[in-house]
Amino acid sequence: MPSYKRWYDHDPKLLEVIELLKNYQDELRAHAVVFLDKLEQNVSKEALDRFYDLVKPVNGNRWYDKDPVISKTVEILRVVPPEVQYSCAERFIAALKELGIEYESPQG
Repeated sequence: MPSYKRWYDHDPKLLEVIELLKNYQDELRAHAVVFLDKLEQNVSKEALDRFYDLVKPVNGNRWYDKDPVISKTVEILRVVPPEVQYSCAERFIAALKELGIEYESPQG
């Protein structure tokens, strides 16, 4: 069984969405806000905020720790079920197309 360095390396679609968020943070930030808003409707803002407070690093060294919206999105993506991860990945990819950004998937 392969060993993965990062939590998202096991799923090519999830790896792709993390790379998209990394490379297109400004363009996808509004879509990340929508994602978080939809989760808050189902879970509650307080629950998401408490979870994020527990997992966010004290001195964020990761690329996504620089923006609280992107950081929260990535951390939430880490713990939601795989079908939610996949759905979000599809939506972020579609969002780039809607924005007119030419993006070619590394998956071919």
